[in-house]
Amino acid sequence: DLLPADILGVSIYKREKDVFELHPGPIFSQVILADEVNRATPKTQSALLEGMAERQVTIENETHALPDPFFVMATQNPLDLVGTFPLPDSQLDRFLLSFALGYPDPVAERELLKAEDRSRLLERTGQLLMPADIRALQEDCDAIHVGDKLLDYVQALLKESRDERWFEAGLSPRAGLALLSASRAHAFLDGRDYVVPEDVKTIFPALARHRLTASTGFGQAPDEQIAELLDQVPVP
Repeated sequence: DLLPADILGVSIYKREKDVFELHPGPIFSQVILADEVNRATPKTQSALLEGMAERQVTIENETHALPDPFFVMATQNPLDLVGTFPLPDSQLDRFLLSFALGYPDPVAERELLKAEDRSRLLERTGQLLMPADIRALQEDCDAIHVGDKLLDYVQALLKESRDERWFEAGLSPRAGLALLSASRAHAFLDGRDYVVPEDVKTIFPALARHRLTASTGFGQAPDEQIAELLDQVPVP
């Protein structure tokens, strides 16, 4: 039952001032969690589009910058699809990575059962990073070197994904840029100042899973097709 204005905000007329004042919605937060986003209507889903791509929103013909850093997470419930609205490809392409959580492994599940209530744990969780620290880490990731041969490899993966024998539609240039950014971050976390093909191969399934639709009659799950595609493209 959410409306776009519930996410973006709305201008309310103040009679004593004879002006409209913007009451910002939750999209003006630094971190947003859209829980079960596929239960929102397409119009409400589209309220996130501009913010996720441009880091700004337009409300009543006025552009408003969003906080920096700005980060959107979303969940989908794939089991009960009644009353849901699948996200269009243009919006899925704005999400960097996609993960299927599934059930926890026995060790993690035991820790979950033994641990204290998560809401109380959250109340005691302190701040670890300031916004300036996150921006500095992002700049460090942007400085990670990507060689020409690595770029050739990324382009080969993009080209292979666009072959109709794999998927109905291939990865977009936006996906290619996202693959490079995520690979740089993976290299940074691994303590290197350069990207290697293993970074790309590690990131690729999570980056491609939500962007690709299996070709009709292929007979395999998308993850299996993605794994085969990776095997088909030679590693430099």
